[in-house]
Amino acid sequence: MCGIAGLIYSDPSRPVDSAVIADMCAVIHHRGPDEWGMWVEGAVGIGMKRLRIIDLAGGHQPMANADGTVRIVFNGEIYNYRELRADLEKRGYHFVTNSDTESIIHLYEEYGQECVSHLRGMFAFAIWDAKNRRLFMARDRLGKKPLHYLHDSEKIVFGSEIKSILRYPSLKPEVNRAGIVNYVAYGYSPDPDTLFSGINKLPPGHRLTWENGRIVVDSYWDVEYQPDYTMSEQHIFEETERLLEESIKIRLVSDVPLGAFLSGGIDSSLVVALMARNMGEPVKTFSIGFDEKKYNELPYARMVAQKYGTDHHEEIVRPDAEEVIPHLIKMFDEPFADSSAIPTYYVSRLARRHVTVALSGDGGDEMFGGYDRYLDGGLSGITDNIPLFLRKAFLGAPATLLPESFPGINTLRYLASDVDERYIAKMTKGLSWTHGKLFSPELARLAGTSDPSIPLLKLLPKVQMHDPITRRQYLDCKTYLPGDIMTKVDRASMAVSLEARAPMLDHRFVEFAFRVPVQYKVHGGTLKYMLKQLAYKLLPHEIIDRPKMGFAMPVAQWINSDWREMSEELVVGSRALQRGNFNAGYLKNMVAEHRRGRRDHSYIIWTLMVLEMWYRELIDGKQ
Repeated sequence: MCGIAGLIYSDPSRPVDSAVIADMCAVIHHRGPDEWGMWVEGAVGIGMKRLRIIDLAGGHQPMANADGTVRIVFNGEIYNYRELRADLEKRGYHFVTNSDTESIIHLYEEYGQECVSHLRGMFAFAIWDAKNRRLFMARDRLGKKPLHYLHDSEKIVFGSEIKSILRYPSLKPEVNRAGIVNYVAYGYSPDPDTLFSGINKLPPGHRLTWENGRIVVDSYWDVEYQPDYTMSEQHIFEETERLLEESIKIRLVSDVPLGAFLSGGIDSSLVVALMARNMGEPVKTFSIGFDEKKYNELPYARMVAQKYGTDHHEEIVRPDAEEVIPHLIKMFDEPFADSSAIPTYYVSRLARRHVTVALSGDGGDEMFGGYDRYLDGGLSGITDNIPLFLRKAFLGAPATLLPESFPGINTLRYLASDVDERYIAKMTKGLSWTHGKLFSPELARLAGTSDPSIPLLKLLPKVQMHDPITRRQYLDCKTYLPGDIMTKVDRASMAVSLEARAPMLDHRFVEFAFRVPVQYKVHGGTLKYMLKQLAYKLLPHEIIDRPKMGFAMPVAQWINSDWREMSEELVVGSRALQRGNFNAGYLKNMVAEHRRGRRDHSYIIWTLMVLEMWYRELIDGKQ
């Protein structure tokens, strides 16, 4: 696991300053504290910081091929590198290390840009091809590892984290204010955008080629729902267990201590259970809890730890977690409003005291239908029998005339919407309905729209012919999973130099999951049906037959108590309001409603708190 960075000029006679590459690497020291390296020649400079996991003595980067015409910096793990090596050796390639990095170099020599299709793992890498004076970069299929870049006619600058790009001399960070619309709705900036003007993310499953100052970005993989109705329920059950166990086994390869996050939910508990089956020693497990019982899953984590005799470690997160917030702002570079980043950071920090690698249960909800939002129930199931144009006329139209504080206004909007509109409203926290009231007219004009539903609407046509649950899973796999979950886990774990591995996001397991007919994912009112059947076989039933809790923090309570003054100043203080991004009157009324318990506005309040802290940390004073 590493952090990578680089700078290449279009003009081959313009030299790269090695001090710049060193500086770009120094700011991501946390991603790879064990060693670092760089290669600078003429107009090309690449560097990396390494966290040694496999081939501790070898595997130094940047790494080159035999004649030095191909060089790579690589962040991630390739789990099938041994099989790749054996095949490449048969083709005549000579290996001088035992690292997975060298396999990518020779794959590129053999297959060119199609090398990515052979890789099984998590990765973001950059290859400099000197013969063609070409930069080739790629990111793994599900977006587990990050890659950012800035380019113009003169140069391309790239890095695992934006902070490396910001070290480019004379670059002054400018806010992509139009992106604030989507940030507030999603809690992150959907790919390929960032909140820094000119800086982009390479989307998951994409590759980038830069040549003669021009870039081409294209997709090499996508999630395809192709249900196989010939599979019996028993076959699906057996294959789910077999493929998940195989995915876990290949992720147990490590030359350093290894453990697992254990939340007490089904997914991480299944991972621990199958790890215990395949390890010759107790699994080291790590859990985070809260004093607030509603959010605390520690009792369930202990049940699993006890059943499998794990070496278990716990920690309680309290409201003084605000001390870590400024640190996380720096780690994420962009505003990131998923508050579960804080407990994720704490559990990563706890794990790092004992191990260097930790397996997680991320991906189970997206692959097997685990979110409550995948179900439409209650009144919507009844009103869906009424033609949509009538619902919009008699329910939706009145809602546009009512004040935002009117009781039941969101219910009217919900019932007047079709199934996709309802899901988009959930994923944009209702801002696809209320956006015109929150953002300032200036920001709406600048963005060209104040409707944050556009990123999701662009994706819908690809899966429009499928059932609503499959459409929702696809949207999540393209937005929420990489933009929120994978970003959170990567930054929070790498902040403490911990490698996190997600076996449920092995692309072969994912491809199988998308061949499973939807009725084996959401069965009647049972979410994540097939994984729950496996859980009944392997786990204490008490952790299965209970409401889903997630990994959230009690933000709503803390905003009205321990964080009261801080939230007030960051959201409706004069410094924040002077930025002109939001409707001041709307914000003040929103905060007042939350204080009175009239409505829970904790999501928006927290999101704006993070945005303002980001402004102060990374924008103010650097213009």
